[in-house]
Amino acid sequence: MPKPPKLGLLRRENRRMLGKLAVVVVSMFGFGYALVPMYRTICDALGINVLSLAEQRTSPGAAGTGERRGSTQVDYSRTITVEFDANARGPWDFKPAVRSLQVHPGELTTVMYEFRNMQNRTMAAQAIPSYAPMQASPHFNKLECFCFNEYTLKAGESRQWPVVFYVDPKLPKDVTTITLSYTFFEVGGKVPAAPKAALGPAAGGAS
Repeated sequence: MPKPPKLGLLRRENRRMLGKLAVVVVSMFGFGYALVPMYRTICDALGINVLSLAEQRTSPGAAGTGERRGSTQVDYSRTITVEFDANARGPWDFKPAVRSLQVHPGELTTVMYEFRNMQNRTMAAQAIPSYAPMQASPHFNKLECFCFNEYTLKAGESRQWPVVFYVDPKLPKDVTTITLSYTFFEVGGKVPAAPKAALGPAAGGAS
């Protein structure tokens, strides 16, 4: 007995729709599966692992020492000596917790800097970084640095700040030592001037 025309047409439409849905499901699965290698390829091209760096930045650093953690594309065949310098342009104490570290290109490292306001007044200050040799500058990547901000410190107040960095593996082969230097200077006009009593005997002038 032949099937009714409408019932046969409906079944053909259902089979056609089922086939389209199957293609969509397979395509979505394939796209999701391909995201992993695509993500890894992008991160490898940039030389970083975003998730890994985010976890490392939220982990507390060891105060007084340099803390080194792995990141992607670490070049273990090379060792770079990173020297840390601090210049205090004023009556305050400013220094790195360590004077130098040996790191591998691509290795994420944390170093602490210490600052103490030795004055009897509040001050506002900011640090400016510099690098030697100059060709190392574009290859020294800071992920976290106190030099990005101005700070207000009360009389006698002490602070510790981290510098989180990695050296780009594309650093020229002839560069084996990098010096990171900070100059901490007072920002004028941010806080009241020093009290007259703090200026010393000369403040009163000649009698």
